[in-house]
Amino acid sequence: MPNRYVGSGLFGRPLHSVLGGGKIADILLWKDKKFTAAIVSGFSMIWFLFEVVEYNLVTLLCHILIALMLILFVWHNAAGLITWRLPDIYDFEISDSTTRFIHHKLNLFLRIFFDISTGKDLRFFFVTIAGLWIISTIGTFFSTVNLLYTTFVCLVTLPIMYERYEEEVDYLASKGSQDVKRLFSKLDSTVLNRIPRGPVKEKKHK
Repeated sequence: MPNRYVGSGLFGRPLHSVLGGGKIADILLWKDKKFTAAIVSGFSMIWFLFEVVEYNLVTLLCHILIALMLILFVWHNAAGLITWRLPDIYDFEISDSTTRFIHHKLNLFLRIFFDISTGKDLRFFFVTIAGLWIISTIGTFFSTVNLLYTTFVCLVTLPIMYERYEEEVDYLASKGSQDVKRLFSKLDSTVLNRIPRGPVKEKKHK
């Protein structure tokens, strides 16, 4: 069986690299099967509580906090009787690296959103609008929890399925890409090129 880290495939580089090449990529590609299975089980349990048992969010959060408080209470007071180490606040704090990572990703998203919204690439602008409209239409048929859970299931199944059937998917994607390019070429020549654009102001160099 060929090593998927070596090939480039549909994205021009290994799928593991496309997904970030870190722990998240390992989870999505099931490199650590036990850890990924634990995450899938956790999200499935949350979905079950909200959609099947119809647990209220506030009630669930309160019960989780109560359980954590009881665990910490027992842990802290039993540590002197048993050979346990005392709980440390640093075990529960969010690290600076995690905060910086979230901050960086959020700013990156805002920059991309701004670039798309200004219409620098009209094709991508209309594709994004169409994609958001399709997602909003799909969202009317699902509850928020069901939609999020379906998205999560897709994230943990589609990458590994692509990794296993890369050649077949690449072939179908290549044919579809050619059809889409022909469609956009026709759209560009008949519609987009006729949209008037304002004059581009040149920057004054001091």
